[in-house]
Amino acid sequence: MKVLITGGAGFIGCNFVRHMLREHPGIEIVVLDKLTYAGRLENLEDVKDKTKFVKGDICDKDIVHKVMTGCDSVVNFAAETHVDRSISSPEEFVRTDVLGVFTLLEEARKSDVKRFEQISTDEVYGSTESGSFSEKTLLDPSSPYSASKAGGELLARSYARTYGLNVVVTRSSNNYGPFQFPEKLIPVLIIKALRDEPLPIYGKGLNVRDWLHVDDNCRAIELVLNKGKPGDIVNIGSGNEVPNIEIAKKILHHMNKPESLIKFVADRPGHDFRYSLDWGRLRELGWSPHVKLEDGLKRTVDWYLKNRSWWLPIA
Repeated sequence: MKVLITGGAGFIGCNFVRHMLREHPGIEIVVLDKLTYAGRLENLEDVKDKTKFVKGDICDKDIVHKVMTGCDSVVNFAAETHVDRSISSPEEFVRTDVLGVFTLLEEARKSDVKRFEQISTDEVYGSTESGSFSEKTLLDPSSPYSASKAGGELLARSYARTYGLNVVVTRSSNNYGPFQFPEKLIPVLIIKALRDEPLPIYGKGLNVRDWLHVDDNCRAIELVLNKGKPGDIVNIGSGNEVPNIEIAKKILHHMNKPESLIKFVADRPGHDFRYSLDWGRLRELGWSPHVKLEDGLKRTVDWYLKNRSWWLPIA
């Protein structure tokens, strides 16, 4: 089995590479990554001898053709992903998350790719104050980031219907865990707390997210890759719906730091209040989360404490 993993030097991608190598000894993995600020070769240091790495842009047709040749499956993690950055610089998000997906899909339909998995996000649904989003919920993205991700997955689904490409789409809730770039909430809070600096929390900290450990997400992504039906859309959640303020308090507790470090800051534009996923479809495929939030947060805190050499140059 030969798999192309785009964006494989990023946070979720590099963890998925490790997951696939553990679960499938002898698998051939090709990683394509542009190595922008969040994609780092250091993330693959321990598996560099077990993978083939190619530096390149998913918008580059020639490189995409080269790396996809002979691959059985494509899993596309490559994306611009940070909401705040999408508000200040939306063009790169549209280019990578829409045009890049188009370039991959065009090559996949011309080659002998048996399965194309597009990694999307629960943010394409927008916000809700009650209930949970099912895979049939209408998309209502709020930011340039979530809108570009919605555009990319809609393109992928159109290739399933128009060209018969074997496409599956996953929409994951908020991930956390090792190798997450220190611009996301949890690593920001850990590093700030370690330095005894104020922990910035938007608004009153009541925005709710469903926190999913990256190891559980990788297990789910592989399950959908193998067992999802062509054209499937599958939500990946964990049932850990927690306000941001509580995440900050839990991290401070694990680190034996005072809650007085929490500092409320002005809310960002278009900030979604609550995400909540109905992941019954995934449960039907035989999946359930293994990592409890308290255990996952402790493991994540410990990882950042033990791997300062990884984040110090970029924090």
